[in-house]
This record gives sequence, C-alpha cells and structure tokens, in this order.
Amino acid sequence: MVDNRLRQLREQHGLSQQKLADALGVSRQTVISIEKGRYHPSLPLAFQLAERFSCRIEDIFIPHPGRGADRGAVQV
Repeated sequence: MVDNRLRQLREQHGLSQQKLADALGVSRQTVISIEKGRYHPSLPLAFQLAERFSCRIEDIFIPHPGRGADRGAVQV
C-alpha cells in the first residue's frame, strides 16, 4: 500500500488538477486517480512529479510495508 501527498503539494503550489496535468502531459483524470490512490504512476511520471515539486519521490509517495497484497513490492 502506498499513500501520497500529491494533493497537498499541488494545493501548496497553487495548482489546479488541470494545470498540473498539463504541465506533466497527462490527463486531469490521471492526476485525480493518483491523488485518490487508485493509480500508481510510472517511475518516469513519479520523477516528473518530484522534479515539479522540487522534492524526492519518497516525499510524495509514502510506502507502508506489510499492508496490502504486495508486501515485497512498493509501487511508485
């Protein structure tokens, strides 16, 4: 299981979901799905997000080892 701080970071930077989606080259629905934890971004997209917010991937996506079906894998 992976939680994320994407919505919090996006709002702190004054970005709408659409503006962030446009900056990343993805759909607004993709941003919504990531924020709600329904979609785990690809590694390249996770790096884009980290670069956009000047932070590390692990500052956005917080893994919880031992929760969920994939205990040995962390999706980022």
